[in-house]
Formats: sequence, C-alpha cells, structure tokens
Amino acid sequence: MTDATPIIQTEDLRKVYSPGTQAEVKALDGVNLRIDRGEFVAIMGASGSGKSTLMNVIGCLDRPSGGRYLCDGVDVASLDAESLARLRLEKIGFVFQGFNLLSRMDALHNVMMPLGYSNTPLAERTERARAALEAVGLGERAHHRPGEMSGGQQQRVSIARALINQPALVLADEPTGALDTRTSAEVMKLFEKLKAQGQTIVLITHEADVAHHADRICVMRDGKLYEGEHGLGAVA
Repeated sequence: MTDATPIIQTEDLRKVYSPGTQAEVKALDGVNLRIDRGEFVAIMGASGSGKSTLMNVIGCLDRPSGGRYLCDGVDVASLDAESLARLRLEKIGFVFQGFNLLSRMDALHNVMMPLGYSNTPLAERTERARAALEAVGLGERAHHRPGEMSGGQQQRVSIARALINQPALVLADEPTGALDTRTSAEVMKLFEKLKAQGQTIVLITHEADVAHHADRICVMRDGKLYEGEHGLGAVA
C-alpha cells in the first residue's frame, strides 16, 4: 500500500509583494497544486510569471502571504525558523542552474556538505557521499574538483548532493540552463532514472523540450497555475 500523503499540497497559495502600494505585485494568486510521492512534475513559465516565487515557497525559502502549504504532510506555517530550516534540510534536495559547488572542495566533500549540519559520523557521511556519486555515475571522479569536471559532471555532483539526505522531494531550478543540448539530455535521463526509482521531482524550466521529460506539466502565468500543456503558448 502506497503512502497517500502528497509530498506537496498547496491550497489558495498567495504571495504579494509591496501590498497596498502602487508597486503591489501578486506573484502567486490562488495557486492549488498537489504532487504525489514518486511524481515527476515540470513547472513552466515566462520571466515574471511567478514560477520562481512558487519554487521559493515550495522549497521553504520564502513564506506565502496567504493560503496553505503542506510539505510531506507538514503545514509549514506552523514552523519556526529553526524547524523550517530542519525541514528544508531533511525533506528537500536542491539542484541549481549554476551548480553551486565549492571550487576548493572535491566532488566527495561537496556532496557531503548537507550532512555536515547533522550529527552523522564522518565515516557514514563519506560512505553515503560515495554511494550518491556512484548513483549518478561519478564514482571514479570523487576526488576531482569542480574545475576539473565538465558542466554535465558538475551538475551530476549537484544532483548527488541533493540526494545525500534521501529527501522526500528533489527541487531542480533550471538544471539544464547552463548546459549544451547533448549534456542536457544526459542530465534529464538521470532525472528519469531517479523518478523510476521512486524519487519525487519538481523541475522548474522555461524549455518545453526539457519539460516533456516529466510525467505532467504545469504552467505559471500572471501568478496563476494552469495544469497541462494547453498553457504552453503562454510561455513563449
């Protein structure tokens, strides 16, 4: 029997910047979204559509102005700053367009970084980091620094780091934005492999060909979320 609790559930989610002023912006305007365990969902949208704000709220990097957000069954509004940081660390793995790797650390130590905030023994941290690198096909590159790897390899290290805490959710923000077409395809195959292994993935992208690797596509436009490809025309 599968766990029926969704990884992401938002209800009438709203985010307003500069409320009550002439500069007021409704970045999120009543967003309802449910993502179940094991789903691979792409969220598309043009610049200014609200997709980055939605990503920040889903990733617990920002709080909504109204509505409700449950992350793996936890109402984030009930959490103080410390509890929110702990949920972010334990439940969410982040993959960024710019890789966000430390240049002076090798791949192994970059992947180990999230475990440094826990009481995990060094031997276990090392073992788990090696296993994560093996999972993304980079076991033999453990002691290479980012400057000694290609863009695609650096993104694989970033994905391994996102997986190190065995998160409920991997949140990938434009993960192919800095990669060429061939390397982008390789990275997307890796996301498909992770999905096949049961990982829940939310992919933020403006590229339709990248979005089509997902199980389903949602489109942000003017702070509202539209389900399905019928909204793709709004992205261009």
